[in-house]
Amino acid sequence: MNIILASSSPYRQALLKRLQIGFTTECPDIDETAFQDESIHDYVVRLAAEKAQQIAAKHANAIIIGSDQALECEGKILTKPGTHVNARQQLMAMRNKTLSFYTGLCVINAADNGSEKDVITYSVSFRDLQAMEIETYLNKERPYDCAGSFKSEALGISLIAKMTGDDPTALIGLPLIRLCEMLRHQGINIP
Repeated sequence: MNIILASSSPYRQALLKRLQIGFTTECPDIDETAFQDESIHDYVVRLAAEKAQQIAAKHANAIIIGSDQALECEGKILTKPGTHVNARQQLMAMRNKTLSFYTGLCVINAADNGSEKDVITYSVSFRDLQAMEIETYLNKERPYDCAGSFKSEALGISLIAKMTGDDPTALIGLPLIRLCEMLRHQGINIP
């Protein structure tokens, strides 16, 4: 059975390659706007499911993986900043706080319409970042396509004091431990 990653994210593609299973990618086109009063948990699992469902509708015999990530800071859902100015604002708000990143995951078996969904969290304690540290990080890393402007797998690691969670790949955007379990439920053998 074909495996399709419903994402254009190079970070998610790199993570999925770690499992050494064949897969293709397709980029879903969905509206990623949060609903009014939608919790971050519901938001990320809804987007992960919508991405997977959109791709599943085009493939009758495939396993589709959808994922989405965000974090909440001061009551706001933070997603990809898109610009330097937005990234600076996000990181200034995140300094000296412990925040949880939420990663929604959905696996759909298009052959039998079965699906499994979950949300995996990972906590990050940010240092009391100085404005110059933030500017240097943004200019070197340009993390405008990362939830909360944070790339733990690169220079972003220098911004934090502590990380806590069960699966560090969840912080990068595709929780491989839980994904392996879901894929095994679909009969995909992963060593």
